[in-house]
Amino acid sequence: MHFGARKIWPPLLLAPMAGLTHSALRTTILAYGGIGLLSTEMLSAKRLPSESAQRSPYLIRTSEENPLSYQLLLADEHAVLPAIDALHRLQADAIDLNLGCPAPHIRKSGAGSALMDKPDLVARIVAKVRQCTTLPLSAKIRLDVSENSIKLQNFCRMLEGEGIDLITVHARLSDEPFSRRPRWHWLSKIKKWVRLPIVANGSIDSVSSARVCLEQSGADGLMIGRKAAIAPWIFAEIAKEVYGEKLELPEISLPKAYQHLANALATHFPAERRLGRLKEFTHYFAKNYPFGHHLASQVQASMTFQQAWQRAALFFLQHDTEQATKAFPDYHKSTAAII
Repeated sequence: MHFGARKIWPPLLLAPMAGLTHSALRTTILAYGGIGLLSTEMLSAKRLPSESAQRSPYLIRTSEENPLSYQLLLADEHAVLPAIDALHRLQADAIDLNLGCPAPHIRKSGAGSALMDKPDLVARIVAKVRQCTTLPLSAKIRLDVSENSIKLQNFCRMLEGEGIDLITVHARLSDEPFSRRPRWHWLSKIKKWVRLPIVANGSIDSVSSARVCLEQSGADGLMIGRKAAIAPWIFAEIAKEVYGEKLELPEISLPKAYQHLANALATHFPAERRLGRLKEFTHYFAKNYPFGHHLASQVQASMTFQQAWQRAALFFLQHDTEQATKAFPDYHKSTAAII
């Protein structure tokens, strides 16, 4: 899949997710392979220029995290230039514009999916971004608030005309919850309207759902969100089974995967930025276990990062004894040695 001047293969992308799509999750995913394009969390264009790449949990990045797309949240064109200058300094590999976030506070600010009601403003924003950078440029959208095909068609063609290189479509309406089945078939319509690569997003959580999505949508690529936090190896599985990548999948050890992420947080993040992100990750990762709600609640109730890790390790030793013993055999000697 061509994304501007860059080739993305396999065409599997990580979705921007608040509190989740940080360096620790990205490096955990990379340990399994199969991903074509990584992403940051949603970044405020106004705050970005003043944030520290060494301390901001949104900007911390290791040398192995490539290629990495930075997602910008914009409400007008005035913040474009300083934000793009910051992304150039950060050596971004690509830029994504958030035009689809349905969160009420984001819409109230005039950003996210609220911008789909302001195509003239979006055209100015995209044109300004395109003037400021030659980096691959994508836009992430939803299907708007209704099945208005003319409005959506005009919006997508406008994005193409102003210089967008790729469109990712979360195949739900702006007011639909994640529990609503995605309307993947709509992407096949969008592909007829524009000549850009179209990436499908929404409820792609297995090899089988990836195949169904591609069959219904004809999408050029797939973007995976919440499942990436539940099963960071999902990209490797889809890359191998759907796209024919010759990957040797390692043995899936849940305790070891959790340890990898916790260790990455402990190594690269400031102390005050670790616990919240471990709690957010655990909320999803715990779904791997029949009694995972116990793991999630114990970590959620923890007051320190070390306490959260100790409680998680104890849960693994009780519920996944063989794998946990392999992952951290010295648990009873020193919990500090685990992370």
